[in-house]
Amino acid sequence: MKTENASIERLGRLGLLASAISGQALKVAPGEPGKPAWTDGNVVFVDANISPREQIEALAVQASLLAAGSLRLDVVRRMKRHPTLARRYLAVEGHRALAAIEVLLPAALRSLIDADVAARTDSPDASLAVALSRQVIAAPPNCFGTIRARHLLGASNRADSSATRPHVVREPRHHILAELAEGEDDGTTADLFSSPVGGGVLGRQLGRLLDVVRRLNSGDAPAADAPTHRTRPGASGVRNALFSTGAAGSVEGAAIEARGTKYPEWDVHRRRYRRDWCTVQEVEARPNDSTPPPVSDGYRLRRPLARIGVGLLDRSYRRLQGDDIDIDAVIEARIGVMAGSAADEAIYIESLRRRRDLAVLLLLDTSGSAAEPGATGQTVHEQQRAAAAALTVALHELGDRVALFAYHSRGRAAVHLERVKGFDDALDTLVMRRLHGLVPGAYSRLGAAVRHGAAVLEDRGGTTRRLLVVLSDGLAYDHGYEPEYGAADARRALAEARRRGTACLCLSIGASTDTETLRRVFGSAAHATIPRTEQLSQVIGPLFRSALRSAELPRRLM
Repeated sequence: MKTENASIERLGRLGLLASAISGQALKVAPGEPGKPAWTDGNVVFVDANISPREQIEALAVQASLLAAGSLRLDVVRRMKRHPTLARRYLAVEGHRALAAIEVLLPAALRSLIDADVAARTDSPDASLAVALSRQVIAAPPNCFGTIRARHLLGASNRADSSATRPHVVREPRHHILAELAEGEDDGTTADLFSSPVGGGVLGRQLGRLLDVVRRLNSGDAPAADAPTHRTRPGASGVRNALFSTGAAGSVEGAAIEARGTKYPEWDVHRRRYRRDWCTVQEVEARPNDSTPPPVSDGYRLRRPLARIGVGLLDRSYRRLQGDDIDIDAVIEARIGVMAGSAADEAIYIESLRRRRDLAVLLLLDTSGSAAEPGATGQTVHEQQRAAAAALTVALHELGDRVALFAYHSRGRAAVHLERVKGFDDALDTLVMRRLHGLVPGAYSRLGAAVRHGAAVLEDRGGTTRRLLVVLSDGLAYDHGYEPEYGAADARRALAEARRRGTACLCLSIGASTDTETLRRVFGSAAHATIPRTEQLSQVIGPLFRSALRSAELPRRLM
């Protein structure tokens, strides 16, 4: 009985790791003895009698399926009453889901991935198509468990009937796994699967994450106060705006200048990085000669942004009021009362907000697709430019460090970031003239722009909290950077920035890009579709908080 209870207790502790991988509150419970692991979307059921290593492998696969969207209801419905189809799908999709976070997994779990099988597909829908085909598919490994479609659909129906708040898209805690993987070089990998609360890399890291994931399991997770993804009802499909409306010149023939910064690019087809593949050139934006129009909505944005980014930088002790008890003062006051002195009422600690501690870099898409008409008659560029101006003014007036860059590309050798305002530049008429001098054209190599923007934030931001705000229609396209390839690279670039503690928020304002395309490009980063610029003030506060809270954990681990 003691052994059985110990096994069950160990499984319960593994819920911390399962939540970290899946990005949602996920528990681990004992399953039927001798049966493969499975999940209903809320709990992973694992045989309590198998070894700890086998248990961790099983829950890692099931949690990865949730993180990768492999258990979407529309996909799972196809497998109801078709267990053979579910096995074939799992045999392919399981490898793809694990490969999606391969670089973030400890070495002991990376060995589960069959790279050849993972390369056969790039999405749950593609894996389902392979499973439905007549292709020969090897049976999935035992540790992959199984997919119980009825239980997944039943759990979803129960959740829908009892839901009392909007759906929250939580960001997968992939940076937790990256932190676990950092122990591989110091000789501790062999001890990875020791007791979750004792020695070993896993135990030590889970101990550090205990407080954060407890909040996750209780529903008070980062981004729990608002959805990280907002959609516009009735949004139409992708417009025919993948190609530039401006002249791109000879793209691959563009001269690679000595200046510029090299960045890698993620090749989704080969499942590896192309090292030093893109050259980003940072240039100063040319000002417009005319007087820029006044900035609207800046005042309305200040109020929801006022309390965001304020650091609790000082704690005053022995105060008459406060938000915590000063234990030393309480003890001294009690001793004084026992000695016959009057009670000292200054027994509190007050947390004082001294100054703001936030650097924000706005990254404005000026590719040719932004010149397309938006939903309100204005072009997408005009609406997103107005939003960039309003956010820059509001954040600057609140005392945040703010920078504004625009980006477009003409091939991998010429990704241009135009500096409208640097962190140390004054916010004056020249900045606004530069902003209104931007003309949409060429293409959008979004991944390289995100990598450079994140690097600028880290090198020049000068604050503890960092936020990268991307204003884009979500269409990533360039020569050799077709939509599927570009979307995968953009997702990877945003994930890289978040792993290093930089919060990311992607806003699509006035564009008619469909939500599925935006999900493919922005991934699990906080993102929102906003029909009109004036609606920005209604959602900007929750969106900023969602993005910043998602960066709290990696910053705490650094």
